[in-house]
Amino acid sequence: MQNSMPPLSALRAFEATARLGSVTAAAEELSVTHGAVSRQLKSLDEHFGVALFSKAGRGIVLTPHGEKLQSGLSEAFSKLRDSCAALKRDVEEAPFTLACPGSLLARWLIPRLDRLHRELPELKLKVVVSDTEQPGKQTDASATLAFSEPPWPADVDVIELIPEQICAVASPQLAAQLDPADPQTLFSTQLLYTASRPQAWPQWASAQGLEQAQLEAALSEGQGFEHLYYLMEAAVAGLGVAIAPTLLVEDDLKSGRLVAPWGSIETSARLCLWLPNQTNNHRSEPLAKWLKSELKTAS
Repeated sequence: MQNSMPPLSALRAFEATARLGSVTAAAEELSVTHGAVSRQLKSLDEHFGVALFSKAGRGIVLTPHGEKLQSGLSEAFSKLRDSCAALKRDVEEAPFTLACPGSLLARWLIPRLDRLHRELPELKLKVVVSDTEQPGKQTDASATLAFSEPPWPADVDVIELIPEQICAVASPQLAAQLDPADPQTLFSTQLLYTASRPQAWPQWASAQGLEQAQLEAALSEGQGFEHLYYLMEAAVAGLGVAIAPTLLVEDDLKSGRLVAPWGSIETSARLCLWLPNQTNNHRSEPLAKWLKSELKTAS
């Protein structure tokens, strides 16, 4: 038995033609060719086995069968358009929720948040702390701002912002006891680190040409902290040399609270804007552009 429901594309072509009274006008509204609309109308005639339009001079008019079909379709498509418009309006008016690790939020984003709200008011940005170790996997977030290393998962759209840089930092008093020309002097003091970034010190030491065995011995006697905030406060207090993303300590370096005797090194990680399921790309574009501009200014 033939399916009683014809293709939706054919019904759209019919509804537009009947409402506008012209195949040409329907084609313009639907952004297709005149021939495409004519083919859709012909397929409906074949589907129902009756003519839905008849010629009237140089134009067309609905047949009684066409009028019957239009009476139901007009209301249906009107409701469909209203439903789509309402959904789009709800989505556009909903806050754009940005998830962000606590350290990145506190030490970099919050100081810039007021300016971000002023410059992108239409985004209605709402910032939350990430509740997962995997960027882009927080289901209630429109996007996630986080450092991570490639390769990126296929089910998440990732916008790379900047390469990550890390640096060893110390209080000015402690840094005065270290030799900027000799990273080996690092081992004369205690090493500080966060448990969430075990690869940071090895990456930095490798770039400086230091022996990993010596580093491992120093780390075994070092001090770990749960959060970057505590790590930085320990470094400011002169308890040792800490390792951290340069982006998150740039304000401390500018103010002189901390010193980076050996500069920064680039890692394989990237600061990225993660968009789950590629559903928020159009709303995220202004945010990504703003972030890139802010990061470029900071560098």
